[in-house]
Amino acid sequence: MANKNPETIEQLYNLIANEEDARACADIPEQACREVPRNFFLILASNVLTKLGDLLVNPKTVLAWMVSAVGAPALVAWLVPIRESGSMIPQMVIGAWVRKKPVRKWFWTLGSIGQAVSVLAMAASVWFMEGYPAGAGVVAALIAFSLARGFCSVSMKDVQGKCIPKKRRGRLSGLASTIGGTLTVILTAILFFDRGDPGIGFYAVLLILAASLWVIAGVLFASVDEYAGETGGGGSALTQAIESLSLLRDDAPFRHFVITRALLLCSALAAPYFVVLAQTSNDSGWLLGVFLLASSLASSLSASVWGWMADASSRTVMIRGALIASGACLVVGMVAWILGDASWVGWFYPFGFFVLSIAHAGVRLGRKTYLVDMAGGNKRTDYTSVSNTVIGVILLLTGAMTAAISLISEVAVIFTLGLMGLAGAISATRLKDVTNE
Repeated sequence: MANKNPETIEQLYNLIANEEDARACADIPEQACREVPRNFFLILASNVLTKLGDLLVNPKTVLAWMVSAVGAPALVAWLVPIRESGSMIPQMVIGAWVRKKPVRKWFWTLGSIGQAVSVLAMAASVWFMEGYPAGAGVVAALIAFSLARGFCSVSMKDVQGKCIPKKRRGRLSGLASTIGGTLTVILTAILFFDRGDPGIGFYAVLLILAASLWVIAGVLFASVDEYAGETGGGGSALTQAIESLSLLRDDAPFRHFVITRALLLCSALAAPYFVVLAQTSNDSGWLLGVFLLASSLASSLSASVWGWMADASSRTVMIRGALIASGACLVVGMVAWILGDASWVGWFYPFGFFVLSIAHAGVRLGRKTYLVDMAGGNKRTDYTSVSNTVIGVILLLTGAMTAAISLISEVAVIFTLGLMGLAGAISATRLKDVTNE
């Protein structure tokens, strides 16, 4: 496929990538190396569009409010667990299927279109139904959405590993988060500095807009020039999935990474409890918008920095992100414990949430880059699918644990997650530095 404006694309890529290292493409084929600039921007654009879509169907905000607005508030508790674990747990089976194909970009495109169809189903549910039937329709569509997302998660790391060289992958993810975060700041301001409570029509239009973003992202990703790679053997995908669990037993570095990643879940699990503390101490409606802006700003301000740092050492990024997340949890927990009854403290929590969001961006980008760098060929797909499936199960168990601890208090949960993050940082120091191999 002939490149459009190849000189302009290469100039932009050289500006971003600072392409001076003669070994920049040492870990990908020469053919693939020639297509790196074009593929870089296609993958970047696809990631930015899906990040915007994620904002518009965020289960912690938009979907939760929408399900409550249609009259099914009891279903809100299921949104986040389904959204996270539903895309992770089936990934061993998905990964076993994906690795049979030499070209894997089509799985990402399929997943992106699947997410678009699922979001349209959510829009239809709230438009044509009400009450618990509408809420159940949203939950059912969210299950399909999460399964489709599993295809994207497994295939993205593999396609990126084949098309983008080491020491360029972190800045690709970082730029996508920065651009997406910047645009979400604008969208958040438009959506939540509103003069009234949005109606069902507003949510339906919002979901249709999100679906269109996933369709465009899928079309762009289909244009990536991916060269054929290694394929796995035949056999049942389920059988291969079960066999791939042996990686946890036989591959000590990978097992250590999965344990570390499990401990680093603290940065994701703690965020809702910061919001709960704020709502308890100060019920101002503006606080929700402040939290959303804090999350978007944290991503746009920090992701590129984390990305450049991950290209130097993804292990170091995980350590620093874990330490910041742990510190944020312990400080916020201490403030809530000592000054929890003061009304003004509610406005302190968005700041803690902002710091936690910066840490989470680092943890997430660092562990993604580390996983891509630590393996090649089919191992990359196996590592991604096995780790995501195991983490999906651990996420459900950890969610149950934090729910039980929350019966004591939200502060106890935050302290527990802070200590968990500290353990994750210590565990990450024992990981091998795979970036500079």
